[in-house]
Amino acid sequence: MLKIGDKVPDFEGIDQEGKTIKYSDYKGRKLIIYFYPKANTPGCSAEGCSLRDNYEALQKQGYKIIGISKDSVDKQKSFHDKYSFPFPLIADVDKKIIESFGAWGKKKIMGKEYEGILRFTYIVNENGIINDIITKVKTKNHAEQILRNINL
Repeated sequence: MLKIGDKVPDFEGIDQEGKTIKYSDYKGRKLIIYFYPKANTPGCSAEGCSLRDNYEALQKQGYKIIGISKDSVDKQKSFHDKYSFPFPLIADVDKKIIESFGAWGKKKIMGKEYEGILRFTYIVNENGIINDIITKVKTKNHAEQILRNINL
């Protein structure tokens, strides 16, 4: 897993519109990169809607947002359109970006262990350095978590 103080790995992926999104497109800007397990599930929908509903406040702090999961482009498009997200969602079906951030690993739900996407959010400064990592995401209040952390 990446740590606070690490440089963000360069990445490239396809968003919900089939457009290539590169980290280099965001160089010199503050960025929130959030990883979520599965589009159109209750927790992921609540998390995305929290970010959508607080998008203006996050922009006022200078942040852009990118969501990433291993869902297909079609699933990302459906999710994006259903909730009118104002930020791109990357379809990382081969998990290259997910793994480069250390957002893939062992999970446990109801006693069953399996591998999957870890719900992590990386807060990146304009120099490409990770300022914070949220590993205990509160899906319904995720934007408030981020705003609290960036205003410390």
